[in-house]
Amino acid sequence: METIRISDITMKQLAKKSDGTLTFKGKLEMAKLLDRLGVSVIEVEGLSGSRADALRVKSLATAVKESVLAVPVPLEAESVDAVWDALKEAKRPRLQVMAPVSAVQMEYLSHKKPEAMLRCIESVVSACAAKTADVEFLAEDATRSDRVFLKTAIETAIRAGASTVTVCDAAGVMLPEEFSAFVRDLFESVPALRDVTVGVAVANTMAMADACAVAAVRAGVREVKTSAVTGETASLGNIAGILAAREELFGSKCPLHMVELRRIVSQIVWLCSTRRNKTSPFDDGVQEAAPELELGFGDGVAEILRAARELGYDLNSEDGQAVWEAVRDVLKHKDRVGARELDAIIASVALQVPATYQVESYLINSGNSISAMAHLKISRNGQITEGVSLGDGPIDAAFLAIEQITHHHYELDDFQIRAVTEGHEAMGETVVRLVSNGRLYSGRGISTDIVGSSIQAYVNALNKIAYEEAEV
Repeated sequence: METIRISDITMKQLAKKSDGTLTFKGKLEMAKLLDRLGVSVIEVEGLSGSRADALRVKSLATAVKESVLAVPVPLEAESVDAVWDALKEAKRPRLQVMAPVSAVQMEYLSHKKPEAMLRCIESVVSACAAKTADVEFLAEDATRSDRVFLKTAIETAIRAGASTVTVCDAAGVMLPEEFSAFVRDLFESVPALRDVTVGVAVANTMAMADACAVAAVRAGVREVKTSAVTGETASLGNIAGILAAREELFGSKCPLHMVELRRIVSQIVWLCSTRRNKTSPFDDGVQEAAPELELGFGDGVAEILRAARELGYDLNSEDGQAVWEAVRDVLKHKDRVGARELDAIIASVALQVPATYQVESYLINSGNSISAMAHLKISRNGQITEGVSLGDGPIDAAFLAIEQITHHHYELDDFQIRAVTEGHEAMGETVVRLVSNGRLYSGRGISTDIVGSSIQAYVNALNKIAYEEAEV
């Protein structure tokens, strides 16, 4: 029995919304959830040319274990190398070539005539096929294109090496029977489609995307683009439910783990619906426990670097060596080192830098009948700056005061507190992870005052950012 491939485009669609961009950690978490669900393909937005984008794709490539990870390539053959360099570590990488095929979109979006578009499709698909066997050609706005040109464009892409061809109904105004007839006509007019995987993407303009997608599957399509959250295309939950319930009708099976479907989709919905509170340094949106990894005495530097990548760090070989030595010291006293301990070790020994920022003093007022207030004095290269802020608790207020001093909000990827000694005057350890330009920077602070250790940890991470970005 064949499998209908389900391709999730949630992250790609959210990236187009000004208020819907996920945090770096949120993207990693969503990718892991979709991978755990058994989605065939996870699609993400492409590179905009920034270093942060490349690091985002590299981190996702490490996080996704079973699903295909698909990244679009601009319609320029010279852009393929940059995208591939970011994607190549994925277990199942896919390059996507998206080309408008209707006269309106070709003229006004790409400023290309039909002949130039065909040459562009051939060159970019060929360049992608030289990197990987999994190349997808997406015919955008296919339902409003000239049928003869659409046929030629698809044949050109297949000859150039496309293994998946997706036709897109960008208008979303076809009824299911019309869309089914459109797909059947394509199979008849382009015999080469029988040798590749054919997919569909349908806009939900008339709330008919689910029905059109199902009709396309009955017409022979074997890949459907869905979204777990947005209502702009076919619904992941609905399509999976229909395919699983009527396997005998479609003669195929759904690849998703249906027992986990509702729970994981609800987690993704929650993840996408939370937004950062503008009055707080804490970024909402992730309900993730510590990653399940363990390091033993036999693990070498390569395993340490791999584990660090799973946590989201991009360590160089020198830092990897320092972390490995610190892990071995810990393993002299215990059998295993877990994710939380590795996080603290990285914060302690990786990227040790001169102190650009130093905490001169802090004053915290807090109570059950007043708003927490923090007054911090921090010096940067000897010049002292003060920040005063109210917050939802003393740590929240302190971090806001630091943001006020630095005039910058960094995504707060993680915040951990734990006791390192026992008793009345127990020492508290805080680990803070900040994201800047797609990279993780962690800082560690230890004090009998947990607010003090939190401020130390934040400033320690801040110093690493200041040092590294000054070097770029």
